Amino acid sequence: MREKQQKTPLKDSKDYREGHRKRLRERLKKGGPDAIQDHELLELIMFRAILRADVKQLAHQLLDDYGDLSAVLSAPERELKAYRGIGDQVISEFRVIETAALRLGQEKIVNQQVLQNWDVLIVYCRTRMAEKKIEKFHVIFLNKQNYIISDEEMGSGTVDHAPVYPREIIKRAIELSASALIIVHNHPSGDPQPSQADIAMAMKIKDLAASFNIVLHDHLIIGRKGETSFKNVGLL
Repeated sequence: MREKQQKTPLKDSKDYREGHRKRLRERLKKGGPDAIQDHELLELIMFRAILRADVKQLAHQLLDDYGDLSAVLSAPERELKAYRGIGDQVISEFRVIETAALRLGQEKIVNQQVLQNWDVLIVYCRTRMAEKKIEKFHVIFLNKQNYIISDEEMGSGTVDHAPVYPREIIKRAIELSASALIIVHNHPSGDPQPSQADIAMAMKIKDLAASFNIVLHDHLIIGRKGETSFKNVGLL
């Protein structure tokens, strides 16, 4: 892959670099998250790994190429390494931040009544799945009070298909003593509109679950352009 070049050379003045980094850190410290923009937050993350260069132009280029901060942090290693200045240390920092964001999302929904914290669940699902380059199929298992027992990946496939085995889902639900399910999968294309295959699969899982007195609350399709809830659009 051709190395991606910065539009302007990296500034390497020590005084400029140290002053800029100090100002960003102070602004974040005093003003909180709303005081800095995405490219500045990306700079702060990269400061820890790139010690001797100005990374402002690199941060702008990454955001221009990937669209938003989430997509940058979850970008494949081979793509990121095509950018001059990005190596293993930068990628490691990205993965730490990405993992921390996911853990924070998990902690917000654990021990919570999911149906009463729906917006938080959507944010968690988007964090976990929206940037994936292949389809992933997850099942969120709930107890009688609709608290989360487990969130498990139960299918992984290609850019437009993930194999799903309804009997394996119900078998796992019985093992966990789950009373309800929420199924979730992503569309790497970015478009969250359901296909006929998505609808047919959800109906099959719903019918099989009902025969074991297990309720399918919803099927969520996650894309970079948004999400679709089968319940909200009348498909469940």
